[in-house]
Amino acid sequence: MNSHETIRPETIREGEDIARRTAGTPIRITGIKTVVVNAEMRNWIFVKVLTDQPGLYGWGEASLNWKTRAVTSAVEDLEPMLLGRDPRDIEQCVRALNKFSYYKLGMVGVTAISGIEHALWDIFGKSVGLPVWRLLGGKVRDRVRVYTHLGLGDMKSVYETFDIGSLKERAAAVVEKGYDALKVVFIPYGAYTAPIPAQRHVGKMMEALRSTVGDGVDIMIDFHGRPSSVAAAMGYIRELEPYRPMFCEEPVQPGDTEGLRQISERAECPIASGERLVGLKEFLPVFTQKALHIAQPDLNHTGGLLEGKRIAAVAEAELIGIAPHNPNGPLAGVAALHFDIATPNFVIQEEMSGAVPWYDDVVRTPIHRVGSHWEVPDVVGFGVEVNETEAAKHPFKPEVMHAMSAVLEDGTIVDW
Repeated sequence: MNSHETIRPETIREGEDIARRTAGTPIRITGIKTVVVNAEMRNWIFVKVLTDQPGLYGWGEASLNWKTRAVTSAVEDLEPMLLGRDPRDIEQCVRALNKFSYYKLGMVGVTAISGIEHALWDIFGKSVGLPVWRLLGGKVRDRVRVYTHLGLGDMKSVYETFDIGSLKERAAAVVEKGYDALKVVFIPYGAYTAPIPAQRHVGKMMEALRSTVGDGVDIMIDFHGRPSSVAAAMGYIRELEPYRPMFCEEPVQPGDTEGLRQISERAECPIASGERLVGLKEFLPVFTQKALHIAQPDLNHTGGLLEGKRIAAVAEAELIGIAPHNPNGPLAGVAALHFDIATPNFVIQEEMSGAVPWYDDVVRTPIHRVGSHWEVPDVVGFGVEVNETEAAKHPFKPEVMHAMSAVLEDGTIVDW
């Protein structure tokens, strides 16, 4: 089963021509631009790095929920630090963006850097006629296992499926598409305790889900950091454990490393987290305290592929697997694909392909899904093509502020 059209042979030949033309030639960055595409659930922020070599440019992605204008402005602010630099000096370019910024950049700034860094890898691959996964260390697997969400990208299905009938129907639809792993978000909005009726309902939903998909399909439960205490999180985990989830994700808010460690010790299922952590520095205490079993860096938000490889290497030393977070756009998916191919302790990849009907009109990618796996692409660079004319048909719009639904009955605002 194919999820997207694959890259055309002539595109590969064009990349090889660029490699021949630029061999031994100095390359300089001449500009950085962003292309924003509204894809309903979120705005995709595509980053295009331009060079002084005709036809040689790179694409990356820097999408960040509800921060589109902040990220695009951050890219604009960072651009002068790279003008005139060789885009193949990726380590040096990223150091310039971080060091010359002086103030710590946080999630917005590092997301902008990540998108730029992706594009530098695309240029590097094109300049030598190789896929990015070759440059990241080469292939360590022959295919990449993936999972998707209920609703296959529909926001309401992803975040608002609390009814058992709808849950079963949507889960069956995912399996029919060929996936053997899926993620659900059905933990109630948080409090410091987990009421017994709420715990029981979570247990009934998990029971119904397991009976629908069978034991041959892995199920991941995204807590979204909703519980406000270890005790509340454990109340729900106890209901889920008998049905053998592949992992429970983000049972407490990021930054509560001690709480996460306590849950990992007590839970009888794997615990995952990390999508909101920035860089190896924020992952280190989680790793050294053995606070999780699966780390989930988001390559769009944690500093890019180089930083992702550092995080993965330290995780491997601590016997921790890697399952990159990625509910973002198509270019983020391609970057993750290349990363996964070259990362030994990779476990499974999140994806949300086909989130809008015109997905393949805007961007053509080398992602080719067979069942619940992506195939290894034979491309140059990332192997992506963005149709900027089609992209312009879907300009920026403010995303649906779904997080504003995280309000308890008494009016208390809690974590989404």
